[in-house]
Amino acid sequence: MGIRSPTGLLCLMLLIQLGLGLGEAATVSNGTTDGKERWGYVEIRPKANLFWWFYQSSQRVSTPEHPWPTILWLQGGPGESGIGSGNFQGIGPLDVDLKPRNPTWLQKADLIFVDNPVGVGYSYVEDESALVKTDLEAAADLTELLKALVKELPTLQSSPLFLVGESYGGKLAAVTGVSVARAIHAGTLKITLGGVVLGDSWISPDDHALSYPWLLKDVSRLDDNAVSKAIMMAVTVKQQMVYGQFAAAYKTWVDLLDLIDAKSGNINMENFMVDNTVSSAVLSYLVTRPLSAAATDGPNTISGILNGVIEQKLRIIPNNITWQAVSLQVFDALTNDFMKPAINEVDELLSYGVNVTVYQGQLDVICSTLGTEAWVKRLKWEGLHNFLSLPRKPLHYCHPYYLTNGFVRSYKNLHFYWILGAGHSVPVDKPCTALYMIGSIVQSPAS
Repeated sequence: MGIRSPTGLLCLMLLIQLGLGLGEAATVSNGTTDGKERWGYVEIRPKANLFWWFYQSSQRVSTPEHPWPTILWLQGGPGESGIGSGNFQGIGPLDVDLKPRNPTWLQKADLIFVDNPVGVGYSYVEDESALVKTDLEAAADLTELLKALVKELPTLQSSPLFLVGESYGGKLAAVTGVSVARAIHAGTLKITLGGVVLGDSWISPDDHALSYPWLLKDVSRLDDNAVSKAIMMAVTVKQQMVYGQFAAAYKTWVDLLDLIDAKSGNINMENFMVDNTVSSAVLSYLVTRPLSAAATDGPNTISGILNGVIEQKLRIIPNNITWQAVSLQVFDALTNDFMKPAINEVDELLSYGVNVTVYQGQLDVICSTLGTEAWVKRLKWEGLHNFLSLPRKPLHYCHPYYLTNGFVRSYKNLHFYWILGAGHSVPVDKPCTALYMIGSIVQSPAS
């Protein structure tokens, strides 16, 4: 999840070569002289080092009612770099050409990016046994990171923190949100959790799998025969998950993607209106097989930039570490958790009174709106009936303002945004709408 084009795949996909024998890991940091950027490593466990990068907004203002927020962005995969995809290819202040991005979410909040789970991007382990095997372990690592960042970043204690995750990063945001909320309650983490934001998130794999046949039939990409076969496979996915057979469910899900690819004419599972990027077959290939071909690593690729001018700027990346967009070692280590749902974690967050926001791109298939609506209806939260009974409000965020950009429904601490014309990555597909949406979610005092 989260890979957007064959060209990007060729340029970005190499296995991360994790250097062994790097010596005793240390917590180190650096930054710009004006203090607007800081970055560093935190050794969250022995031989496990997470890389983070903080940006302070130049538009930072606060009011007593609306303190300036901070967003911690969590990328998907699992195994995709937040520094690469989230920062330079998504919402950060510079794009992949190192030119100012407009809009950037830095206009609404301070931003923290992390290469997570450990082993992704600039983050590294000194022994592959230190890779996380479960979402809970990944969440514990992020909680430890935040404990260190509270000491490193003076603004963090007074700034409400929002965990924002995309795709599998949304699942990690939910699990991490619970871990953070518990740490705050226990008094071991001194921050304010402003909310958890789930963007086109992999919260309930069976609900998404069951949605594929009906969605693709409605948009004329599967015929009745293919729909029947796809339904049977999706039902098998659900049954295997019910019985705790998550590895088997993963294999069936990949087979379902292959069937969809063959019968739909290579539909793009990240945006069913755009067929010239990632097909189902490419996606299933990415998540099941290591790549042996070397990627183009020139200076003008994202890999070339992050291993060149950006690495030189940072000055703390170990010589043994080569940044890569995706770590298949990290994905493989988490395979047994890939199909496990996180609905209970969302329910727990709601029960704590934590603000939970769901946003969905209309054109996404892999984490479809139908699937997300299905798992939301399965929540045990006491306010669910009232939430579902409310009408949606249309959004008119961007010029021309007579056009509807999406819809929102809110009740107490649950909020749902439907973003029209967007696929799997709302900030990339609809940057203007996404900017105003996130400003509303985090209650930014910026105009």
